[in-house]
Amino acid sequence: MEGFFAALVVSFGVIFVAELGDKSQLMALTFATRFKPIPVLIGITIATAVVHLASVAIGVGLGAVLPTEWISLVAGVAFLGFGAWTLRGDKLTEEEKRKAEKTNKTALVAVSVAFFLAELGDKTMLATITLATKYGWFGTWLGSTIGMVAADALAIMVGRMLGRRLPEKTIKYGAAILFAISGLWLILEAVNELT
Repeated sequence: MEGFFAALVVSFGVIFVAELGDKSQLMALTFATRFKPIPVLIGITIATAVVHLASVAIGVGLGAVLPTEWISLVAGVAFLGFGAWTLRGDKLTEEEKRKAEKTNKTALVAVSVAFFLAELGDKTMLATITLATKYGWFGTWLGSTIGMVAADALAIMVGRMLGRRLPEKTIKYGAAILFAISGLWLILEAVNELT
C-alpha cells in the first residue's frame, strides 16, 4: 500500500501544480461564467479520468520495457521541459474562448468534450505518462485526476468569488520552479543509479 500512497501524493502534487495557469484551467474559468460550477466540475472529472487512464496505460507500458534508471533520467529531463513550458504559459485562442462561451450543448457534454480534446498531448497528460513509468498505475491515475480537478475547482471558486483571474506571474514562476526541482531530483537519482 505504501507505493499506492506515494503515487497518489506525488501525482496529485505534480498535476495540481502543472494545471495552475494551464489552458484547461482558463477553460474552466470560462465555462464557469456560463454554466453552474457542479456540471463544469463533473465534466472536467469525466474528461480528466479518461485522458489520465490512457496516460497511465502508456506510462506503465513504457515502464515495463525500459530500465528504471533511464526512465528516471528521461523523466527528469521531461520535468525540466515542463518547467520551461510552464514559463512560456498557455492562453486560450479566440476560437477556444468562443466555443467555451457560445456552446449550445448541455454543460456536462460541452465541458467533457472540450476538456478531453484540450488535454490530449497537454503537459498534464505528458506528466501523468512520465509519473506512471515510475509509480503504480492506480495511484498515479487517481492522484493525477484528483490533482487536476482540484486545481480547476480552485480556479472556478476563486474566479467566481473574486471576479478576476489568479495572479498569473506568481503561479507561472512557482510552478516552473517546482517542475525544475522535481526534474533535477529525478536526474540526480538516475545518475546515482547509473554510476
